Amino acid sequence: MGATAKEIAEYVGAGLEGDPSLRISGIANPETARAEDLIYVESPRWVERTMASAAQCVIAGEGVRLTGKTVIRSSQPKLALARAAARFFPARPAAAEIHATAIISPGARLGGRVSVGPFAVIEANAEVGEGSSIAAGCYVGEGVHLGQECKLYPNVVIYAGVRLGDRVIVHAGTVIGSDGFGYVLDEGAYLKFPQLGTLVIEDDVELGSNSTVDRGSLGETRIGRGTKIDNLVQVAHNVQIGRHCVIAAQTGISGSSSLGEYVVVGGQVGIGDHVRIENRAVLGAQAGIPSNKIIRGEATYWGTPARKIEDFKRQHAAASRLPELMEELRELRKQVAELRGGRL
Repeated sequence: MGATAKEIAEYVGAGLEGDPSLRISGIANPETARAEDLIYVESPRWVERTMASAAQCVIAGEGVRLTGKTVIRSSQPKLALARAAARFFPARPAAAEIHATAIISPGARLGGRVSVGPFAVIEANAEVGEGSSIAAGCYVGEGVHLGQECKLYPNVVIYAGVRLGDRVIVHAGTVIGSDGFGYVLDEGAYLKFPQLGTLVIEDDVELGSNSTVDRGSLGETRIGRGTKIDNLVQVAHNVQIGRHCVIAAQTGISGSSSLGEYVVVGGQVGIGDHVRIENRAVLGAQAGIPSNKIIRGEATYWGTPARKIEDFKRQHAAASRLPELMEELRELRKQVAELRGGRL
Protein backbone atom coordinates (compact mmCIF):
# COMPACT_ATOMS: atom_id res chain seq x y z
CA MET A 1 0.00 0.00 0.00
CA GLY A 2 2.65 2.52 1.07
CA ALA A 3 2.47 6.22 1.91
CA THR A 4 4.47 9.44 1.94
CA ALA A 5 6.30 10.67 5.02
CA LYS A 6 3.77 13.51 5.30
CA GLU A 7 0.81 11.10 5.22
CA ILE A 8 2.33 8.95 7.94
CA ALA A 9 3.21 11.93 10.14
CA GLU A 10 -0.29 13.35 9.85
CA TYR A 11 -1.91 10.01 10.57
CA VAL A 12 0.09 9.36 13.76
CA GLY A 13 -0.11 12.99 14.89
CA ALA A 14 3.63 13.66 14.74
CA GLY A 15 5.88 16.44 13.48
CA LEU A 16 7.90 16.12 10.31
CA GLU A 17 11.49 17.17 9.64
CA GLY A 18 12.74 16.67 6.09
CA ASP A 19 11.18 15.63 2.79
CA PRO A 20 7.36 15.35 3.08
CA SER A 21 7.06 13.67 -0.34
CA LEU A 22 9.45 10.82 0.50
CA ARG A 23 7.73 7.58 -0.53
CA ILE A 24 7.73 4.72 2.00
CA SER A 25 6.76 1.19 0.97
CA GLY A 26 7.60 -0.96 3.99
CA ILE A 27 8.82 -1.22 7.58
CA ALA A 28 11.93 -2.96 8.90
CA ASN A 29 14.63 -2.91 11.54
CA PRO A 30 17.65 -0.66 10.92
CA GLU A 31 20.02 -3.47 9.89
CA THR A 32 17.82 -4.94 7.15
CA ALA A 33 15.97 -1.81 6.02
CA ARG A 34 16.02 -0.63 2.43
CA ALA A 35 16.04 3.06 1.52
CA GLU A 36 12.24 3.04 1.14
CA ASP A 37 11.57 1.32 4.50
CA LEU A 38 10.43 3.03 7.69
CA ILE A 39 12.32 2.42 10.95
CA TYR A 40 12.09 3.84 14.46
CA VAL A 41 14.45 4.84 17.27
CA GLU A 42 13.49 5.66 20.86
CA SER A 43 16.77 6.49 22.59
CA PRO A 44 19.86 8.59 21.74
CA ARG A 45 22.03 5.56 22.50
CA TRP A 46 20.80 3.96 19.23
CA VAL A 47 21.67 6.95 17.02
CA GLU A 48 24.79 5.32 15.54
CA ARG A 49 22.81 2.21 14.60
CA THR A 50 20.10 4.36 13.05
CA MET A 51 22.49 6.53 11.08
CA ALA A 52 24.15 3.42 9.62
CA SER A 53 20.80 2.19 8.28
CA ALA A 54 19.87 2.54 4.62
CA ALA A 55 16.40 3.73 5.62
CA GLN A 56 15.77 7.35 4.66
CA CYS A 57 12.81 7.90 7.01
CA VAL A 58 12.89 7.41 10.78
CA ILE A 59 10.28 7.78 13.51
CA ALA A 60 12.38 9.24 16.32
CA GLY A 61 11.77 10.10 19.94
CA GLU A 62 12.25 13.52 21.48
CA GLY A 63 15.90 14.34 22.00
CA VAL A 64 17.15 11.95 19.29
CA ARG A 65 19.15 14.03 16.83
CA LEU A 66 19.65 12.66 13.31
CA THR A 67 21.21 14.25 10.24
CA GLY A 68 20.56 13.36 6.62
CA LYS A 69 17.29 11.55 7.42
CA THR A 70 13.64 12.51 7.12
CA VAL A 71 12.39 12.39 10.71
CA ILE A 72 8.86 11.84 11.96
CA ARG A 73 9.10 13.26 15.48
CA SER A 74 7.00 11.45 18.09
CA SER A 75 7.05 11.19 21.89
CA GLN A 76 6.12 7.50 21.45
CA PRO A 77 7.98 6.28 18.35
CA LYS A 78 7.26 2.57 18.87
CA LEU A 79 3.54 3.26 19.16
CA ALA A 80 3.67 5.55 16.12
CA LEU A 81 5.35 2.81 14.06
CA ALA A 82 2.73 0.27 15.14
CA ARG A 83 -0.09 2.61 14.15
CA ALA A 84 1.53 3.40 10.79
CA ALA A 85 2.08 -0.30 10.10
CA ALA A 86 -1.57 -1.13 10.80
CA ARG A 87 -2.80 1.69 8.59
CA PHE A 88 -0.42 1.71 5.64
CA PHE A 89 1.18 -1.75 5.63
CA PRO A 90 -1.55 -4.20 6.71
CA ALA A 91 -1.04 -7.96 6.51
CA ARG A 92 -2.42 -9.48 3.34
CA PRO A 93 -5.63 -11.42 4.09
CA ALA A 94 -5.83 -15.09 3.25
CA ALA A 95 -7.60 -16.01 0.04
CA ALA A 96 -11.29 -16.73 0.68
CA GLU A 97 -11.33 -20.39 -0.35
CA ILE A 98 -12.13 -23.79 1.12
CA HIS A 99 -9.43 -26.40 0.49
CA ALA A 100 -10.62 -29.66 -1.08
CA THR A 101 -9.26 -31.72 1.84
CA ALA A 102 -11.05 -29.72 4.55
CA ILE A 103 -13.82 -31.63 6.37
CA ILE A 104 -16.78 -29.37 7.12
CA SER A 105 -19.96 -30.71 8.70
CA PRO A 106 -23.16 -29.94 6.76
CA GLY A 107 -24.46 -28.43 9.99
CA ALA A 108 -21.64 -25.88 10.27
CA ARG A 109 -22.33 -22.26 9.27
CA LEU A 110 -19.63 -20.27 7.49
CA GLY A 111 -19.86 -16.54 6.79
CA GLY A 112 -18.59 -14.77 3.71
CA ARG A 113 -14.91 -14.51 2.77
CA VAL A 114 -13.96 -17.44 5.03
CA SER A 115 -10.74 -19.34 4.34
CA VAL A 116 -10.30 -22.98 5.43
CA GLY A 117 -6.94 -24.69 4.87
CA PRO A 118 -5.91 -28.27 4.11
CA PHE A 119 -7.15 -31.03 6.46
CA ALA A 120 -8.95 -28.60 8.77
CA VAL A 121 -12.06 -29.99 10.50
CA ILE A 122 -15.17 -27.98 11.38
CA GLU A 123 -17.79 -29.90 13.34
CA ALA A 124 -21.59 -29.66 13.41
CA ASN A 125 -23.26 -26.46 14.62
CA ALA A 126 -19.96 -24.58 14.58
CA GLU A 127 -20.25 -20.98 13.37
CA VAL A 128 -17.40 -19.17 11.61
CA GLY A 129 -17.77 -15.41 11.22
CA GLU A 130 -17.22 -13.39 8.08
CA GLY A 131 -13.64 -12.91 6.96
CA SER A 132 -12.15 -15.47 9.36
CA SER A 133 -9.21 -17.68 8.39
CA ILE A 134 -8.66 -21.27 9.56
CA ALA A 135 -5.27 -22.67 8.59
CA ALA A 136 -4.14 -26.21 7.84
CA GLY A 137 -4.81 -28.92 10.40
CA CYS A 138 -7.08 -26.89 12.70
CA TYR A 139 -9.94 -28.50 14.59
CA VAL A 140 -13.07 -26.48 15.36
CA GLY A 141 -15.34 -28.47 17.65
CA GLU A 142 -19.09 -28.85 17.76
CA GLY A 143 -21.00 -25.71 18.60
CA VAL A 144 -17.92 -23.44 18.57
CA HIS A 145 -18.61 -19.80 17.78
CA LEU A 146 -15.79 -18.05 15.93
CA GLY A 147 -16.35 -14.34 15.39
CA GLN A 148 -15.56 -12.12 12.43
CA GLU A 149 -12.02 -11.55 11.09
CA CYS A 150 -10.48 -14.19 13.36
CA LYS A 151 -7.26 -15.95 12.41
CA LEU A 152 -6.33 -19.50 13.44
CA TYR A 153 -2.78 -20.54 12.57
CA PRO A 154 -1.98 -24.22 11.78
CA ASN A 155 -2.95 -27.01 14.18
CA VAL A 156 -5.05 -24.96 16.57
CA VAL A 157 -7.57 -27.10 18.48
CA ILE A 158 -10.83 -25.60 19.79
CA TYR A 159 -12.96 -27.92 21.88
CA ALA A 160 -16.76 -28.03 21.68
CA GLY A 161 -18.85 -25.09 22.85
CA VAL A 162 -16.07 -22.48 23.07
CA ARG A 163 -16.93 -18.91 22.04
CA LEU A 164 -14.39 -16.56 20.43
CA GLY A 165 -15.18 -12.92 19.72
CA ASP A 166 -14.15 -10.84 16.72
CA ARG A 167 -10.56 -10.38 15.51
CA VAL A 168 -9.16 -13.08 17.79
CA ILE A 169 -5.73 -14.40 16.74
CA VAL A 170 -4.63 -17.89 17.84
CA HIS A 171 -1.12 -19.06 16.98
CA ALA A 172 0.01 -22.54 16.01
CA GLY A 173 -0.46 -25.49 18.32
CA THR A 174 -2.64 -23.74 20.89
CA VAL A 175 -5.43 -25.74 22.58
CA ILE A 176 -8.57 -23.92 23.68
CA GLY A 177 -11.31 -25.36 25.85
CA SER A 178 -9.60 -28.53 27.10
CA ASP A 179 -10.63 -30.06 30.43
CA GLY A 180 -9.34 -28.43 33.58
CA PHE A 181 -7.07 -30.29 36.00
CA GLY A 182 -9.71 -31.31 38.51
CA TYR A 183 -9.77 -34.54 40.53
CA VAL A 184 -11.14 -35.75 43.86
CA LEU A 185 -9.49 -38.48 45.93
CA ASP A 186 -11.93 -41.38 46.34
CA GLU A 187 -10.79 -44.36 48.43
CA GLY A 188 -7.18 -44.12 47.29
CA ALA A 189 -7.79 -43.27 43.63
CA TYR A 190 -8.47 -40.00 41.86
CA LEU A 191 -11.95 -39.47 40.44
CA LYS A 192 -12.29 -36.88 37.67
CA PHE A 193 -14.33 -33.84 38.69
CA PRO A 194 -16.83 -32.78 36.01
CA GLN A 195 -15.44 -30.38 33.40
CA LEU A 196 -18.73 -29.23 31.91
CA GLY A 197 -18.31 -25.45 31.89
CA THR A 198 -17.62 -22.98 29.12
CA LEU A 199 -14.85 -20.76 27.79
CA VAL A 200 -15.35 -17.27 26.40
CA ILE A 201 -12.60 -15.33 24.64
CA GLU A 202 -13.59 -11.74 23.96
CA ASP A 203 -12.76 -9.46 20.99
CA ASP A 204 -9.18 -8.61 19.96
CA VAL A 205 -7.47 -11.25 22.12
CA GLU A 206 -4.24 -12.85 20.84
CA LEU A 207 -2.98 -16.22 22.07
CA GLY A 208 0.61 -17.31 21.44
CA SER A 209 1.83 -20.66 20.16
CA ASN A 210 1.43 -23.84 22.22
CA SER A 211 -0.58 -22.16 24.95
CA THR A 212 -3.55 -23.84 26.64
CA VAL A 213 -6.76 -22.35 27.99
CA ASP A 214 -9.02 -24.73 29.93
CA ARG A 215 -12.80 -24.54 30.02
CA GLY A 216 -14.60 -23.95 33.30
CA SER A 217 -15.33 -27.00 35.45
CA LEU A 218 -18.92 -26.09 36.28
CA GLY A 219 -18.72 -22.37 35.48
CA GLU A 220 -16.88 -20.22 32.96
CA THR A 221 -13.31 -19.38 32.02
CA ARG A 222 -13.08 -15.92 30.43
CA ILE A 223 -10.35 -13.87 28.76
CA GLY A 224 -11.21 -10.19 28.50
CA ARG A 225 -11.12 -7.97 25.46
CA GLY A 226 -7.74 -6.92 24.11
CA THR A 227 -5.67 -9.25 26.31
CA LYS A 228 -2.45 -10.56 24.77
CA ILE A 229 -1.02 -13.92 25.87
CA ASP A 230 2.47 -15.11 24.88
CA ASN A 231 3.66 -18.60 23.91
CA LEU A 232 3.58 -21.55 26.34
CA VAL A 233 1.12 -20.06 28.82
CA GLN A 234 -1.29 -22.21 30.85
CA VAL A 235 -4.66 -20.75 31.86
CA ALA A 236 -6.57 -23.16 34.11
CA HIS A 237 -10.29 -23.77 34.63
CA ASN A 238 -12.55 -20.97 35.88
CA VAL A 239 -9.82 -18.32 35.54
CA GLN A 240 -11.09 -14.80 34.88
CA ILE A 241 -8.74 -12.45 33.01
CA GLY A 242 -9.79 -8.83 32.58
CA ARG A 243 -9.43 -6.48 29.64
CA HIS A 244 -6.08 -5.52 28.09
CA CYS A 245 -3.80 -7.69 30.20
CA VAL A 246 -0.36 -8.78 28.94
CA ILE A 247 0.93 -12.22 30.00
CA ALA A 248 4.44 -13.35 29.01
CA ALA A 249 5.74 -16.82 28.16
CA GLN A 250 5.76 -19.83 30.48
CA THR A 251 3.36 -18.30 32.96
CA GLY A 252 0.93 -20.63 34.73
CA ILE A 253 -2.38 -19.39 36.17
CA SER A 254 -4.08 -21.90 38.47
CA GLY A 255 -7.79 -22.58 38.73
CA SER A 256 -10.33 -19.99 39.87
CA SER A 257 -7.82 -17.15 39.98
CA SER A 258 -8.75 -13.72 38.65
CA LEU A 259 -6.78 -10.92 37.02
CA GLY A 260 -8.19 -7.41 36.81
CA GLU A 261 -7.73 -5.01 33.93
CA TYR A 262 -4.36 -3.90 32.50
CA VAL A 263 -2.42 -6.43 34.58
CA VAL A 264 1.13 -7.09 33.33
CA VAL A 265 2.61 -10.54 34.00
CA GLY A 266 6.28 -11.26 33.26
CA GLY A 267 7.72 -14.56 32.04
CA GLN A 268 7.62 -17.75 34.15
CA VAL A 269 5.27 -16.31 36.75
CA GLY A 270 3.44 -18.89 38.85
CA ILE A 271 -0.03 -17.96 40.15
CA GLY A 272 -1.66 -20.30 42.66
CA ASP A 273 -5.34 -21.17 42.78
CA HIS A 274 -8.00 -18.71 43.98
CA VAL A 275 -5.58 -15.75 43.74
CA ARG A 276 -6.98 -12.29 43.06
CA ILE A 277 -4.80 -9.79 41.19
CA GLU A 278 -6.21 -6.30 41.07
CA ASN A 279 -6.18 -3.75 38.24
CA ARG A 280 -2.84 -2.55 36.83
CA ALA A 281 -0.67 -4.74 39.03
CA VAL A 282 2.70 -5.69 37.51
CA LEU A 283 4.27 -9.09 38.30
CA GLY A 284 7.98 -9.33 37.53
CA ALA A 285 9.51 -12.37 35.86
CA GLN A 286 9.49 -15.60 37.92
CA ALA A 287 7.31 -14.10 40.63
CA GLY A 288 5.31 -16.64 42.62
CA ILE A 289 1.92 -16.02 44.24
CA PRO A 290 0.69 -18.65 46.74
CA SER A 291 -2.92 -19.80 46.73
CA ASN A 292 -5.71 -17.55 48.02
CA LYS A 293 -3.55 -14.40 48.10
CA ILE A 294 -4.62 -10.91 47.00
CA ILE A 295 -2.23 -8.76 44.96
CA ARG A 296 -3.22 -5.13 45.24
CA GLY A 297 -3.39 -3.01 42.12
CA GLU A 298 -1.31 -0.09 40.86
CA ALA A 299 1.97 -1.59 42.15
CA THR A 300 4.87 -3.79 40.99
CA TYR A 301 5.68 -7.14 42.63
CA TRP A 302 8.62 -9.50 42.41
CA GLY A 303 10.02 -12.61 44.03
CA THR A 304 8.55 -15.74 45.62
CA PRO A 305 6.38 -15.28 47.52
CA ALA A 306 5.69 -12.09 45.56
CA ARG A 307 6.02 -8.81 47.44
CA LYS A 308 6.23 -5.18 46.44
CA ILE A 309 9.38 -4.50 44.50
CA GLU A 310 10.74 -2.04 47.09
CA ASP A 311 10.54 -4.73 49.79
CA PHE A 312 11.98 -7.38 47.47
CA LYS A 313 15.00 -5.24 46.59
CA ARG A 314 15.71 -4.45 50.23
CA GLN A 315 15.42 -8.10 51.30
CA HIS A 316 17.42 -9.33 48.31
CA ALA A 317 20.20 -6.85 49.08
CA ALA A 318 20.30 -8.05 52.70
CA ALA A 319 20.39 -11.70 51.62
CA SER A 320 23.30 -11.06 49.27
CA ARG A 321 25.34 -9.82 52.26
CA LEU A 322 24.79 -12.99 54.30
CA PRO A 323 28.29 -14.47 53.73
CA GLU A 324 30.07 -11.37 55.05
CA LEU A 325 27.54 -10.98 57.86
CA MET A 326 28.22 -14.58 58.90
CA GLU A 327 31.93 -13.85 58.89
CA GLU A 328 31.36 -10.78 61.06
CA LEU A 329 29.22 -12.87 63.42
CA ARG A 330 31.94 -15.50 63.78
CA GLU A 331 34.49 -12.78 64.56
CA LEU A 332 32.19 -11.23 67.17
CA ARG A 333 31.58 -14.64 68.77
CA LYS A 334 35.33 -15.18 68.91
CA GLN A 335 35.88 -11.79 70.59
CA VAL A 336 33.10 -12.44 73.11
CA ALA A 337 34.60 -15.84 73.93
CA GLU A 338 38.01 -14.26 74.55
CA LEU A 339 36.47 -11.66 76.89
CA ARG A 340 34.77 -14.44 78.84
CA GLY A 341 37.91 -16.48 79.18
CA GLY A 342 37.16 -18.85 76.33
CA ARG A 343 33.51 -19.35 77.21
CA LEU A 344 30.63 -18.10 75.05
